[in-house]
Parts: sequence; structure tokens; C-alpha cells
Amino acid sequence: MSPQLRIQWLKNNRVQDANPRRAGVMALFYPDVEQETRLLLILRKVYQGVHSNQIGFPGGKVENEDRDLMETALRETHEEVGVPPKAVEVIKELSEVYIPPSNFLVRPYIGIYPNPKPFIKEDGEVESLVEVYLRDFLDDSNHIEEILSTSYAKNINVPAFKLNGYTVWGATAMMLSEIKELLRQVL
Repeated sequence: MSPQLRIQWLKNNRVQDANPRRAGVMALFYPDVEQETRLLLILRKVYQGVHSNQIGFPGGKVENEDRDLMETALRETHEEVGVPPKAVEVIKELSEVYIPPSNFLVRPYIGIYPNPKPFIKEDGEVESLVEVYLRDFLDDSNHIEEILSTSYAKNINVPAFKLNGYTVWGATAMMLSEIKELLRQVL
């Protein structure tokens, strides 16, 4: 799920040399009111930055008080969508993903939110919640390629997921691809 631009960057550069900032994100699975499994994504607000108006996971950058990246992911999930850290069962740490445009090295986690309460969206950072059915996420027909223009590249062909009408690409799509592969191994 890596765009060609990212593959080329990684061939020509070393992540360590970029001295990346660290972040943690949470792929949160939960049952909805009909007991169907869903995955929570967020649409970021429009702002002056490379990830403006993009789909991603709840999460964010490390703060001084965070003991580790898992605590970062849990804290940020609480701040952005109102899920208390103690209500999440973290079941898997995933592969880190480097994001060249923002110089972040992101550690994703898979978490289960078994007894969900209504989400509380943080209006300053989150435009909307994107609650994806597990069956839609696993449906191969939702794997696409699309030509996109971003703040840092024009007309690039990217592999992506089409979920709830949104194009999910880049680092989030790469993380989703790993999750999808893991789920296929156990389902």
C-alpha cells in the first residue's frame, strides 16, 4: 500500500537520519448497537499542514508525560474521541511507519473497545468520525488506486482503501493493510 513516491524516498534515504518525531495511533475495534464489529477512523480538520482533511486513526505525537508509545496512542484516543484508556484492551503492536512529509515515525496499535460508550469528538482536531464495518474493511473490492494531489505532490497514483465514501491512503492505508493481513490469518 506504499505510494511509489514513498518507496523511492525510502530507497534514497535513511529514516534515522531524518531524526523523526514519534507518534502513536490506535486502530480501535468495537461492537456497534447491532453487535456488528466496526473500526474507528477519524477525518482530520482542515488546517495548515500536510495531513489536513485526511482520514487517519485517533492518535498523535508523544508528550513528555507519556511513558511509552502505547500510552501516547491511548491518551490521544481519549483526547480525540473520548475513549478512556482503561476501557481499551490493546491486543497488538504493529509495524512502525515513517511519514516523510511530516517527519513522523508512527507506532500503531490494535485495540478492542468491548463496551463502547458514545464517542466524544474533539472539535478542534476531528472533523468527523468514520465508523467502518469490519466486513467493508475486509472486502477486497474496497481496495483501489487513485490519482491524488496533496500539499507536497501533484497527480500521484496511490493504492488506497475506499471506506464509507472516503479515500484512505498513505500511512493509514499501509497500517490498514497490515491489520487486514493479520485478520485474514485468524478469520
